Amino acid sequence: MNAVEPFAADLLVTGGTVYPVDPERSRAEAFAVRDGRILAVGSAADLERWRGPETRTMDLAGGFAMPGLIDVHNHHAHAGRAELYELAFPNTASLDDIVDAVRRYAATRGPDEWIVGSNWGTGLLDELSRPAARRALDDAAGGRPVLLTDDSHHNRWASSRALTLAGIDARTPDPEAGHILRDPATGEPTGVLLEAAGLLVEAVAAPAVALTAEQDRAASARGIEILHSYGITAFQDAAISLPQMRALAALDADGGLDAWVVSSMTVNDQIFGYAELGDALLAHRDELTTTHHRPDFVKIFLDGTPPAHSGAFLDPYLPSAEYGDDFHGGTTMPAEELLDWLRRTAAQGVSAKIHCTGDASVRMVLDAVETIRAEGHTRPIYQIAHGQFIAAEDLPRFAQLGVVADISPFLWFPGVIADALGTVRPAEEVAGLQPNRSLIDAGALVAGGSDWPVSETPNPWEGIQGLVTRADPSGRRPGTLGPEQAITLAEAIEVFTVNGARAMGLDDTTGSLAPGLSADFAVFDDNPFALPVEKLVHLRPRATYFAGRAVHRRE
Repeated sequence: MNAVEPFAADLLVTGGTVYPVDPERSRAEAFAVRDGRILAVGSAADLERWRGPETRTMDLAGGFAMPGLIDVHNHHAHAGRAELYELAFPNTASLDDIVDAVRRYAATRGPDEWIVGSNWGTGLLDELSRPAARRALDDAAGGRPVLLTDDSHHNRWASSRALTLAGIDARTPDPEAGHILRDPATGEPTGVLLEAAGLLVEAVAAPAVALTAEQDRAASARGIEILHSYGITAFQDAAISLPQMRALAALDADGGLDAWVVSSMTVNDQIFGYAELGDALLAHRDELTTTHHRPDFVKIFLDGTPPAHSGAFLDPYLPSAEYGDDFHGGTTMPAEELLDWLRRTAAQGVSAKIHCTGDASVRMVLDAVETIRAEGHTRPIYQIAHGQFIAAEDLPRFAQLGVVADISPFLWFPGVIADALGTVRPAEEVAGLQPNRSLIDAGALVAGGSDWPVSETPNPWEGIQGLVTRADPSGRRPGTLGPEQAITLAEAIEVFTVNGARAMGLDDTTGSLAPGLSADFAVFDDNPFALPVEKLVHLRPRATYFAGRAVHRRE
Protein backbone atom coordinates (compact mmCIF):
# COMPACT_ATOMS: atom_id res chain seq x y z
CA MET A 1 0.00 0.00 0.00
CA ASN A 2 1.19 3.52 -0.76
CA ALA A 3 2.61 4.94 2.50
CA VAL A 4 0.63 8.17 1.94
CA GLU A 5 -2.57 6.33 2.90
CA PRO A 6 -2.82 5.89 6.71
CA PHE A 7 -5.16 2.89 6.63
CA ALA A 8 -6.19 0.09 4.32
CA ALA A 9 -9.50 -0.85 2.76
CA ASP A 10 -11.44 -3.83 4.03
CA LEU A 11 -12.59 -4.64 0.50
CA LEU A 12 -11.53 -3.76 -3.04
CA VAL A 13 -14.14 -4.32 -5.78
CA THR A 14 -12.57 -4.56 -9.21
CA GLY A 15 -12.50 -6.52 -12.45
CA GLY A 16 -15.58 -5.13 -14.19
CA THR A 17 -17.63 -2.00 -14.83
CA VAL A 18 -18.50 0.27 -11.92
CA TYR A 19 -21.41 2.66 -12.50
CA PRO A 20 -21.37 5.07 -9.54
CA VAL A 21 -24.47 7.18 -10.43
CA ASP A 22 -22.41 10.14 -9.29
CA PRO A 23 -22.22 13.46 -11.19
CA GLU A 24 -18.52 13.61 -10.29
CA ARG A 25 -17.73 10.31 -12.05
CA SER A 26 -19.73 8.64 -14.82
CA ARG A 27 -17.75 5.36 -14.90
CA ALA A 28 -15.05 3.66 -12.86
CA GLU A 29 -13.11 0.42 -12.73
CA ALA A 30 -13.04 -0.19 -9.01
CA PHE A 31 -14.01 1.06 -5.55
CA ALA A 32 -12.75 0.53 -2.02
CA VAL A 33 -14.78 -0.12 1.13
CA ARG A 34 -13.84 0.41 4.76
CA ASP A 35 -16.07 0.05 7.83
CA GLY A 36 -19.15 -0.38 5.63
CA ARG A 37 -18.62 2.85 3.69
CA ILE A 38 -17.19 3.78 0.32
CA LEU A 39 -13.58 4.84 0.76
CA ALA A 40 -12.61 5.65 -2.81
CA VAL A 41 -13.78 5.18 -6.40
CA GLY A 42 -11.56 5.23 -9.48
CA SER A 43 -9.29 3.20 -11.69
CA ALA A 44 -8.08 -0.21 -10.60
CA ALA A 45 -4.48 1.03 -10.59
CA ASP A 46 -5.25 4.07 -8.44
CA LEU A 47 -7.13 2.06 -5.86
CA GLU A 48 -4.22 -0.32 -5.29
CA ARG A 49 -2.88 2.26 -2.86
CA TRP A 50 -5.66 1.29 -0.47
CA ARG A 51 -4.66 -2.37 -0.41
CA GLY A 52 -3.31 -3.76 2.85
CA PRO A 53 -2.40 -7.20 4.16
CA GLU A 54 -5.97 -7.85 5.36
CA THR A 55 -7.78 -6.35 2.35
CA ARG A 56 -10.16 -8.71 0.57
CA THR A 57 -10.66 -8.48 -3.19
CA MET A 58 -13.97 -8.99 -4.97
CA ASP A 59 -13.45 -9.87 -8.62
CA LEU A 60 -16.49 -8.73 -10.61
CA ALA A 61 -15.42 -11.15 -13.36
CA GLY A 62 -16.56 -8.72 -16.02
CA GLY A 63 -19.79 -7.92 -14.21
CA PHE A 64 -21.51 -4.61 -13.52
CA ALA A 65 -21.59 -2.97 -10.08
CA MET A 66 -23.94 -0.10 -9.27
CA PRO A 67 -25.48 1.48 -6.18
CA GLY A 68 -28.16 -0.51 -4.41
CA LEU A 69 -31.53 0.24 -5.95
CA ILE A 70 -34.06 2.32 -4.02
CA ASP A 71 -37.82 1.85 -3.85
CA VAL A 72 -39.44 5.07 -2.63
CA HIS A 73 -42.92 3.58 -2.24
CA ASN A 74 -43.81 0.10 -1.08
CA HIS A 75 -45.63 -1.76 1.68
CA HIS A 76 -42.95 -4.28 2.51
CA ALA A 77 -44.56 -5.74 5.62
CA HIS A 78 -47.91 -6.26 3.90
CA ALA A 79 -46.08 -8.01 1.06
CA GLY A 80 -44.16 -10.21 3.48
CA ARG A 81 -47.34 -10.99 5.38
CA ALA A 82 -49.18 -11.90 2.17
CA GLU A 83 -46.48 -14.38 1.19
CA LEU A 84 -46.17 -15.96 4.62
CA TYR A 85 -49.72 -15.96 5.92
CA GLU A 86 -52.31 -15.22 3.21
CA LEU A 87 -53.74 -16.33 -0.12
CA ALA A 88 -52.07 -14.65 -3.08
CA PHE A 89 -52.89 -14.53 -6.79
CA PRO A 90 -51.89 -12.13 -9.61
CA ASN A 91 -53.98 -9.13 -10.65
CA THR A 92 -54.30 -10.73 -14.08
CA ALA A 93 -56.34 -13.59 -12.57
CA SER A 94 -59.85 -14.07 -13.98
CA LEU A 95 -62.90 -14.61 -11.79
CA ASP A 96 -62.60 -18.35 -12.43
CA ASP A 97 -58.90 -18.26 -11.49
CA ILE A 98 -59.70 -16.49 -8.21
CA VAL A 99 -62.51 -18.89 -7.35
CA ASP A 100 -60.22 -21.86 -8.05
CA ALA A 101 -57.49 -20.35 -5.86
CA VAL A 102 -59.97 -19.84 -3.02
CA ARG A 103 -61.21 -23.42 -3.35
CA ARG A 104 -57.69 -24.85 -3.14
CA TYR A 105 -56.80 -22.62 -0.19
CA ALA A 106 -60.04 -23.40 1.64
CA ALA A 107 -59.17 -27.08 1.54
CA THR A 108 -56.24 -26.30 3.87
CA ARG A 109 -58.32 -24.26 6.37
CA GLY A 110 -60.60 -25.15 9.24
CA PRO A 111 -64.39 -24.86 8.71
CA ASP A 112 -64.66 -21.40 10.31
CA GLU A 113 -61.26 -19.95 9.48
CA TRP A 114 -61.05 -16.65 7.63
CA ILE A 115 -59.56 -16.59 4.15
CA VAL A 116 -57.83 -13.30 3.42
CA GLY A 117 -55.81 -12.56 0.32
CA SER A 118 -55.07 -10.46 -2.76
CA ASN A 119 -54.79 -9.08 -5.51
CA TRP A 120 -57.83 -9.09 -7.80
CA GLY A 121 -57.60 -6.70 -10.73
CA THR A 122 -59.56 -3.46 -10.47
CA GLY A 123 -60.91 -4.15 -13.94
CA LEU A 124 -63.01 -6.95 -12.43
CA LEU A 125 -65.15 -4.53 -10.37
CA ASP A 126 -68.26 -4.94 -12.52
CA GLU A 127 -67.95 -8.73 -12.82
CA LEU A 128 -67.43 -9.22 -9.09
CA SER A 129 -70.49 -7.06 -8.38
CA ARG A 130 -72.84 -9.62 -9.92
CA PRO A 131 -74.76 -12.02 -7.62
CA ALA A 132 -73.42 -15.04 -9.51
CA ALA A 133 -69.85 -14.06 -8.62
CA ARG A 134 -70.54 -13.99 -4.89
CA ARG A 135 -72.36 -17.32 -5.09
CA ALA A 136 -69.27 -18.81 -6.77
CA LEU A 137 -67.05 -17.35 -4.02
CA ASP A 138 -69.31 -18.72 -1.28
CA ASP A 139 -69.29 -22.16 -2.86
CA ALA A 140 -65.51 -22.21 -3.30
CA ALA A 141 -64.97 -21.14 0.32
CA GLY A 142 -67.31 -23.81 1.67
CA GLY A 143 -69.15 -21.21 3.74
CA ARG A 144 -65.96 -19.75 5.26
CA PRO A 145 -65.65 -15.97 5.61
CA VAL A 146 -63.54 -14.53 2.79
CA LEU A 147 -62.05 -11.06 2.33
CA LEU A 148 -60.00 -10.40 -0.81
CA THR A 149 -58.21 -7.15 -1.65
CA ASP A 150 -57.87 -5.58 -5.10
CA ASP A 151 -54.64 -4.55 -6.79
CA SER A 152 -54.90 -0.97 -5.52
CA HIS A 153 -55.39 -2.29 -1.96
CA HIS A 154 -58.20 0.24 -1.60
CA ASN A 155 -61.15 -2.05 -2.29
CA ARG A 156 -62.38 -5.44 -1.01
CA TRP A 157 -64.53 -8.37 -2.14
CA ALA A 158 -66.26 -10.23 0.70
CA SER A 159 -68.17 -13.49 0.85
CA SER A 160 -71.71 -13.79 2.22
CA ARG A 161 -70.43 -15.20 5.50
CA ALA A 162 -68.02 -12.28 5.91
CA LEU A 163 -70.80 -9.75 5.23
CA THR A 164 -73.05 -11.46 7.78
CA LEU A 165 -70.34 -11.45 10.46
CA ALA A 166 -69.78 -7.72 9.78
CA GLY A 167 -73.51 -7.01 9.99
CA ILE A 168 -73.69 -5.67 6.44
CA ASP A 169 -77.05 -6.02 4.72
CA ALA A 170 -79.43 -3.99 2.57
CA ARG A 171 -80.10 -1.59 5.44
CA THR A 172 -76.45 -0.84 6.19
CA PRO A 173 -75.60 2.75 5.24
CA ASP A 174 -72.40 3.62 3.41
CA PRO A 175 -69.66 4.60 5.88
CA GLU A 176 -67.91 7.92 5.55
CA ALA A 177 -65.36 7.76 2.71
CA GLY A 178 -66.65 4.36 1.61
CA HIS A 179 -69.25 2.77 -0.65
CA ILE A 180 -71.04 -0.59 -0.46
CA LEU A 181 -71.90 -1.75 -3.96
CA ARG A 182 -75.45 -3.11 -4.11
CA ASP A 183 -77.59 -5.18 -6.46
CA PRO A 184 -79.83 -2.63 -8.26
CA ALA A 185 -82.74 -5.09 -8.23
CA THR A 186 -82.71 -6.00 -4.54
CA GLY A 187 -80.54 -3.45 -2.76
CA GLU A 188 -78.55 -6.30 -1.23
CA PRO A 189 -74.77 -5.80 -0.95
CA THR A 190 -72.86 -7.50 -3.74
CA GLY A 191 -69.78 -8.10 -1.60
CA VAL A 192 -67.70 -5.41 -3.33
CA LEU A 193 -66.69 -2.78 -0.78
CA LEU A 194 -64.99 0.41 -1.93
CA GLU A 195 -62.47 2.34 0.15
CA ALA A 196 -63.52 2.67 3.83
CA ALA A 197 -66.45 0.27 3.38
CA GLY A 198 -63.90 -2.54 3.41
CA LEU A 199 -62.93 -1.60 6.97
CA LEU A 200 -66.37 -2.78 8.17
CA VAL A 201 -65.27 -6.33 7.39
CA GLU A 202 -61.59 -5.78 8.20
CA ALA A 203 -62.62 -4.88 11.76
CA VAL A 204 -64.39 -8.23 12.19
CA ALA A 205 -61.63 -10.25 10.54
CA ALA A 206 -58.77 -8.51 12.38
CA PRO A 207 -58.88 -10.46 15.66
CA ALA A 208 -58.86 -13.76 13.78
CA VAL A 209 -55.96 -12.90 11.47
CA ALA A 210 -53.91 -10.57 13.71
CA LEU A 211 -50.18 -11.27 13.75
CA THR A 212 -48.08 -11.69 16.85
CA ALA A 213 -45.06 -9.42 17.37
CA GLU A 214 -42.86 -12.29 16.22
CA GLN A 215 -44.94 -12.73 13.06
CA ASP A 216 -44.75 -8.99 12.35
CA ARG A 217 -40.97 -9.22 12.52
CA ALA A 218 -41.03 -12.26 10.24
CA ALA A 219 -43.26 -10.43 7.73
CA SER A 220 -40.91 -7.44 7.63
CA ALA A 221 -37.85 -9.64 7.37
CA ARG A 222 -39.38 -11.63 4.51
CA GLY A 223 -40.35 -8.46 2.68
CA ILE A 224 -36.80 -7.13 2.97
CA GLU A 225 -35.35 -10.47 1.88
CA ILE A 226 -37.41 -10.26 -1.32
CA LEU A 227 -36.31 -6.66 -1.89
CA HIS A 228 -32.67 -7.74 -1.56
CA SER A 229 -33.23 -10.35 -4.27
CA TYR A 230 -33.92 -7.46 -6.67
CA GLY A 231 -30.89 -5.43 -5.58
CA ILE A 232 -32.87 -3.03 -3.36
CA THR A 233 -31.03 -1.76 -0.27
CA ALA A 234 -33.18 1.23 0.74
CA PHE A 235 -36.91 1.84 0.64
CA GLN A 236 -39.74 3.91 2.02
CA ASP A 237 -42.69 2.10 3.57
CA ALA A 238 -45.55 4.19 2.26
CA ALA A 239 -48.12 3.74 5.06
CA ILE A 240 -46.89 2.03 8.18
CA SER A 241 -48.63 0.83 11.34
CA LEU A 242 -47.34 0.89 14.91
CA PRO A 243 -46.75 -2.90 15.04
CA GLN A 244 -44.78 -2.66 11.78
CA MET A 245 -42.68 0.21 13.15
CA ARG A 246 -41.98 -1.83 16.27
CA ALA A 247 -40.99 -4.81 14.12
CA LEU A 248 -38.43 -2.74 12.20
CA ALA A 249 -36.98 -1.26 15.39
CA ALA A 250 -36.74 -4.73 16.93
CA LEU A 251 -35.02 -6.13 13.84
CA ASP A 252 -32.46 -3.32 13.97
CA ALA A 253 -31.87 -3.78 17.69
CA ASP A 254 -31.07 -7.44 16.98
CA GLY A 255 -28.75 -6.56 14.10
CA GLY A 256 -31.18 -7.92 11.52
CA LEU A 257 -32.27 -4.81 9.60
CA ASP A 258 -30.05 -4.79 6.52
CA ALA A 259 -31.62 -1.88 4.67
CA TRP A 260 -32.21 1.82 5.07
CA VAL A 261 -35.91 2.12 5.86
CA VAL A 262 -37.83 5.39 5.94
CA SER A 263 -41.32 4.97 7.37
CA SER A 264 -44.42 7.01 6.55
CA MET A 265 -46.61 7.18 9.67
CA THR A 266 -50.23 6.86 8.59
CA VAL A 267 -52.42 9.89 9.38
CA ASN A 268 -55.77 8.74 7.97
CA ASP A 269 -56.68 5.19 7.06
CA GLN A 270 -59.56 4.15 4.86
CA ILE A 271 -58.06 0.88 3.66
CA PHE A 272 -55.85 -0.88 6.24
CA GLY A 273 -57.76 -0.68 9.52
CA TYR A 274 -54.80 0.41 11.68
CA ALA A 275 -55.53 0.90 15.37
CA GLU A 276 -53.19 3.89 15.83
CA LEU A 277 -53.08 6.86 13.46
CA GLY A 278 -51.65 10.34 13.19
CA ASP A 279 -50.58 11.80 16.52
CA ALA A 280 -50.73 8.36 18.15
CA LEU A 281 -47.99 7.20 15.76
CA LEU A 282 -45.99 10.42 15.97
CA ALA A 283 -45.84 9.94 19.75
CA HIS A 284 -43.71 6.80 19.18
CA ARG A 285 -41.39 8.31 16.59
CA ASP A 286 -38.38 8.98 18.79
CA GLU A 287 -38.44 5.64 20.60
CA LEU A 288 -38.69 3.69 17.34
CA THR A 289 -36.01 5.62 15.43
CA THR A 290 -32.90 3.46 15.07
CA THR A 291 -29.75 3.51 12.98
CA HIS A 292 -31.46 2.03 9.94
CA HIS A 293 -35.13 2.78 10.64
CA ARG A 294 -36.14 6.41 10.25
CA PRO A 295 -39.84 7.25 10.70
CA ASP A 296 -39.36 10.70 9.17
CA PHE A 297 -42.59 11.06 7.17
CA VAL A 298 -46.32 11.04 7.69
CA LYS A 299 -48.63 9.54 5.10
CA ILE A 300 -51.85 11.30 4.14
CA PHE A 301 -54.41 9.65 1.87
CA LEU A 302 -55.91 12.69 0.13
CA ASP A 303 -58.13 10.73 -2.26
CA GLY A 304 -58.80 7.14 -3.35
CA THR A 305 -58.55 5.47 -6.75
CA PRO A 306 -60.08 6.51 -10.07
CA PRO A 307 -61.63 3.12 -10.98
CA ALA A 308 -63.65 3.34 -7.74
CA HIS A 309 -64.56 6.98 -8.56
CA SER A 310 -62.78 8.07 -5.39
CA GLY A 311 -59.92 10.00 -7.01
CA ALA A 312 -60.39 13.80 -7.03
CA PHE A 313 -60.32 15.41 -10.50
CA LEU A 314 -60.58 18.90 -11.96
CA ASP A 315 -62.68 17.61 -14.86
CA PRO A 316 -65.54 15.13 -14.45
CA TYR A 317 -65.38 11.38 -14.81
CA LEU A 318 -66.83 9.72 -17.88
CA PRO A 319 -70.63 9.58 -17.58
CA SER A 320 -72.08 6.58 -15.76
CA ALA A 321 -75.49 5.48 -14.52
CA GLU A 322 -74.41 5.58 -10.88
CA TYR A 323 -72.41 8.82 -10.86
CA GLY A 324 -73.98 10.89 -13.64
CA ASP A 325 -72.11 13.10 -16.06
CA ASP A 326 -70.65 15.77 -13.73
CA PHE A 327 -68.93 13.75 -11.01
CA HIS A 328 -65.44 14.88 -10.04
CA GLY A 329 -64.74 12.72 -6.98
CA GLY A 330 -63.50 14.37 -3.82
CA THR A 331 -60.73 14.57 -1.27
CA THR A 332 -60.68 12.86 2.12
CA MET A 333 -60.23 16.17 3.92
CA PRO A 334 -60.69 19.86 3.17
CA ALA A 335 -57.73 22.03 2.20
CA GLU A 336 -57.63 23.63 5.65
CA GLU A 337 -57.19 20.26 7.37
CA LEU A 338 -54.40 19.24 4.97
CA LEU A 339 -52.63 22.54 5.60
CA ASP A 340 -52.97 22.06 9.36
CA TRP A 341 -51.34 18.63 9.18
CA LEU A 342 -48.45 19.97 7.10
CA ARG A 343 -47.95 22.91 9.46
CA ARG A 344 -47.96 20.78 12.60
CA THR A 345 -45.64 18.11 11.21
CA ALA A 346 -43.27 20.68 9.70
CA ALA A 347 -42.91 22.20 13.14
CA GLN A 348 -41.77 18.76 14.37
CA GLY A 349 -39.30 18.34 11.51
CA VAL A 350 -41.44 15.65 9.89
CA SER A 351 -41.90 15.37 6.12
CA ALA A 352 -45.00 14.11 4.29
CA LYS A 353 -45.95 11.65 1.57
CA ILE A 354 -49.41 12.46 0.20
CA HIS A 355 -51.47 10.01 -1.87
CA CYS A 356 -52.99 11.75 -4.91
CA THR A 357 -54.46 9.86 -7.85
CA GLY A 358 -56.44 12.74 -9.36
CA ASP A 359 -55.22 16.11 -10.60
CA ALA A 360 -57.46 18.03 -8.18
CA SER A 361 -55.81 16.40 -5.17
CA VAL A 362 -52.37 17.11 -6.70
CA ARG A 363 -53.27 20.78 -6.98
CA MET A 364 -54.52 20.88 -3.38
CA VAL A 365 -51.15 19.58 -2.18
CA LEU A 366 -49.19 22.05 -4.30
CA ASP A 367 -51.29 24.91 -2.96
CA ALA A 368 -50.73 23.76 0.62
CA VAL A 369 -46.97 23.36 0.14
CA GLU A 370 -46.80 26.82 -1.43
CA THR A 371 -48.24 28.21 1.81
CA ILE A 372 -45.91 26.09 3.97
CA ARG A 373 -42.84 27.23 2.04
CA ALA A 374 -43.95 30.88 2.25
CA GLU A 375 -44.17 30.46 6.02
CA GLY A 376 -40.48 29.55 6.12
CA HIS A 377 -40.59 25.73 6.32
CA THR A 378 -37.94 24.91 3.75
CA ARG A 379 -36.58 21.64 5.18
CA PRO A 380 -39.49 19.18 5.12
CA ILE A 381 -39.66 16.96 2.06
CA TYR A 382 -43.06 16.72 0.39
CA GLN A 383 -43.79 13.81 -1.92
CA ILE A 384 -46.87 13.57 -4.11
CA ALA A 385 -47.40 9.83 -4.29
CA HIS A 386 -48.71 8.34 -7.55
CA GLY A 387 -49.64 11.58 -9.36
CA GLN A 388 -50.49 9.82 -12.59
CA PHE A 389 -52.74 12.73 -13.57
CA ILE A 390 -51.28 16.24 -13.32
CA ALA A 391 -52.70 19.39 -14.92
CA ALA A 392 -50.21 20.88 -17.40
CA GLU A 393 -50.06 24.19 -15.53
CA ASP A 394 -49.06 22.37 -12.33
CA LEU A 395 -46.05 20.54 -13.78
CA PRO A 396 -43.53 23.38 -13.19
CA ARG A 397 -44.77 23.87 -9.62
CA PHE A 398 -43.09 20.64 -8.48
CA ALA A 399 -39.63 22.09 -9.02
CA GLN A 400 -40.63 25.58 -7.91
CA LEU A 401 -41.89 24.28 -4.55
CA GLY A 402 -39.41 21.45 -4.08
CA VAL A 403 -42.13 18.78 -4.28
CA VAL A 404 -41.04 15.24 -5.20
CA ALA A 405 -42.93 13.22 -7.78
CA ASP A 406 -43.17 9.74 -6.23
CA ILE A 407 -44.08 7.78 -9.36
CA SER A 408 -45.63 4.50 -8.30
CA PRO A 409 -46.68 1.84 -9.10
CA PHE A 410 -45.43 1.03 -12.61
CA LEU A 411 -48.31 2.59 -14.57
CA TRP A 412 -46.42 4.20 -17.42
CA PHE A 413 -47.15 1.42 -19.90
CA PRO A 414 -50.21 -0.61 -20.98
CA GLY A 415 -51.52 -2.96 -18.30
CA VAL A 416 -54.43 -4.01 -16.10
CA ILE A 417 -54.65 -0.79 -14.09
CA ALA A 418 -54.27 1.42 -17.17
CA ASP A 419 -57.16 -0.51 -18.71
CA ALA A 420 -59.27 0.14 -15.60
CA LEU A 421 -58.41 3.85 -15.71
CA GLY A 422 -59.57 3.95 -19.33
CA THR A 423 -63.07 2.92 -18.26
CA VAL A 424 -63.54 6.02 -16.09
CA ARG A 425 -61.29 8.74 -17.53
CA PRO A 426 -61.08 10.24 -21.04
CA ALA A 427 -58.77 8.42 -23.44
CA GLU A 428 -56.54 11.46 -23.95
CA GLU A 429 -55.90 11.67 -20.20
CA VAL A 430 -54.95 8.00 -19.94
CA ALA A 431 -52.68 8.35 -22.97
CA GLY A 432 -50.70 11.00 -21.07
CA LEU A 433 -50.56 8.97 -17.86
CA GLN A 434 -47.54 9.61 -15.65
CA PRO A 435 -45.86 12.56 -17.45
CA ASN A 436 -42.32 11.70 -16.38
CA ARG A 437 -40.50 13.38 -19.29
CA SER A 438 -42.40 16.60 -18.69
CA LEU A 439 -41.68 16.53 -14.95
CA ILE A 440 -37.95 15.97 -15.47
CA ASP A 441 -37.76 18.66 -18.15
CA ALA A 442 -39.49 21.05 -15.74
CA GLY A 443 -36.78 20.37 -13.14
CA ALA A 444 -38.77 18.13 -10.80
CA LEU A 445 -37.17 15.44 -8.68
CA VAL A 446 -38.73 12.18 -9.91
CA ALA A 447 -38.29 9.12 -7.68
CA GLY A 448 -39.50 5.61 -8.45
CA GLY A 449 -41.52 3.22 -6.35
CA SER A 450 -43.16 -0.14 -6.93
CA ASP A 451 -46.13 0.22 -4.54
CA TRP A 452 -45.54 -3.50 -3.97
CA PRO A 453 -47.68 -5.57 -3.31
CA VAL A 454 -49.94 -3.42 -5.54
CA SER A 455 -47.41 -4.42 -8.19
CA GLU A 456 -46.86 -8.16 -8.41
CA THR A 457 -43.16 -7.80 -7.57
CA PRO A 458 -40.90 -4.91 -6.53
CA ASN A 459 -38.64 -5.50 -9.56
CA PRO A 460 -37.22 -2.02 -10.29
CA TRP A 461 -36.06 -3.11 -13.73
CA GLU A 462 -39.69 -3.52 -14.76
CA GLY A 463 -40.18 0.13 -13.90
CA ILE A 464 -36.90 1.18 -15.50
CA GLN A 465 -37.59 -0.63 -18.79
CA GLY A 466 -41.10 0.81 -18.90
CA LEU A 467 -39.79 4.33 -18.26
CA VAL A 468 -37.52 4.00 -21.28
CA THR A 469 -39.94 2.28 -23.69
CA ARG A 470 -43.44 3.13 -22.33
CA ALA A 471 -44.27 -0.43 -23.49
CA ASP A 472 -45.32 -3.40 -21.35
CA PRO A 473 -42.08 -5.09 -20.18
CA SER A 474 -43.86 -8.45 -19.99
CA GLY A 475 -44.74 -8.24 -23.67
CA ARG A 476 -48.33 -9.28 -22.94
CA ARG A 477 -49.85 -5.94 -23.96
CA PRO A 478 -49.24 -4.38 -27.37
CA GLY A 479 -48.47 -0.74 -28.04
CA THR A 480 -47.19 2.05 -25.84
CA LEU A 481 -48.67 4.57 -23.43
CA GLY A 482 -47.64 8.18 -24.08
CA PRO A 483 -44.30 7.42 -25.80
CA GLU A 484 -43.45 11.13 -25.78
CA GLN A 485 -43.05 10.79 -21.99
CA ALA A 486 -40.21 8.25 -22.27
CA ILE A 487 -36.93 9.02 -20.52
CA THR A 488 -33.37 7.74 -21.05
CA LEU A 489 -31.91 4.68 -19.36
CA ALA A 490 -29.45 6.82 -17.40
CA GLU A 491 -32.32 8.98 -16.16
CA ALA A 492 -34.39 5.92 -15.28
CA ILE A 493 -31.56 4.43 -13.21
CA GLU A 494 -31.27 7.75 -11.35
CA VAL A 495 -35.02 7.58 -10.65
CA PHE A 496 -34.44 4.29 -8.81
CA THR A 497 -31.15 5.21 -7.07
CA VAL A 498 -29.92 8.70 -6.24
CA ASN A 499 -33.29 10.38 -6.80
CA GLY A 500 -34.91 7.98 -4.36
CA ALA A 501 -32.25 8.74 -1.78
CA ARG A 502 -32.85 12.48 -2.13
CA ALA A 503 -36.62 11.99 -1.98
CA MET A 504 -36.27 10.08 1.31
CA GLY A 505 -33.73 12.43 2.88
CA LEU A 506 -30.98 9.80 2.60
CA ASP A 507 -28.74 11.42 -0.01
CA ASP A 508 -26.03 11.94 2.64
CA THR A 509 -26.17 8.21 3.36
CA THR A 510 -26.80 6.16 0.21
CA GLY A 511 -27.88 6.30 -3.43
CA SER A 512 -24.47 6.60 -5.11
CA LEU A 513 -21.09 4.93 -5.01
CA ALA A 514 -19.29 7.97 -3.65
CA PRO A 515 -16.73 8.39 -0.83
CA GLY A 516 -18.35 8.57 2.59
CA LEU A 517 -21.64 6.93 1.62
CA SER A 518 -22.79 3.51 2.77
CA ALA A 519 -21.33 0.67 0.70
CA ASP A 520 -24.70 -0.45 -0.64
CA PHE A 521 -24.37 -1.99 -4.08
CA ALA A 522 -25.66 -4.65 -6.42
CA VAL A 523 -23.61 -6.75 -8.85
CA PHE A 524 -25.10 -7.92 -12.15
CA ASP A 525 -23.73 -10.27 -14.76
CA ASP A 526 -24.71 -7.89 -17.58
CA ASN A 527 -24.17 -4.20 -18.21
CA PRO A 528 -27.69 -2.77 -18.70
CA PHE A 529 -26.34 -0.20 -21.15
CA ALA A 530 -25.12 -3.03 -23.39
CA LEU A 531 -28.35 -5.02 -23.28
CA PRO A 532 -31.27 -4.71 -25.69
CA VAL A 533 -33.75 -2.55 -23.79
CA GLU A 534 -36.42 -5.26 -23.83
CA LYS A 535 -34.08 -7.48 -21.77
CA LEU A 536 -33.75 -5.07 -18.82
CA VAL A 537 -36.75 -6.52 -17.00
CA HIS A 538 -34.94 -9.86 -16.66
CA LEU A 539 -31.93 -8.42 -14.80
CA ARG A 540 -31.37 -9.96 -11.36
CA PRO A 541 -28.39 -9.29 -9.15
CA ARG A 542 -25.66 -11.85 -8.77
CA ALA A 543 -25.30 -10.43 -5.28
CA THR A 544 -26.59 -7.53 -3.18
CA TYR A 545 -24.46 -5.79 -0.54
CA PHE A 546 -25.54 -3.58 2.33
CA ALA A 547 -22.89 -1.62 4.23
CA GLY A 548 -20.27 -3.78 2.52
CA ARG A 549 -21.84 -7.09 3.60
CA ALA A 550 -23.51 -9.59 1.28
CA VAL A 551 -27.23 -9.77 2.06
CA HIS A 552 -28.26 -11.73 -1.02
CA ARG A 553 -26.50 -14.15 -3.33
CA ARG A 554 -28.22 -15.64 -6.34
CA GLU A 555 -28.52 -19.40 -6.14
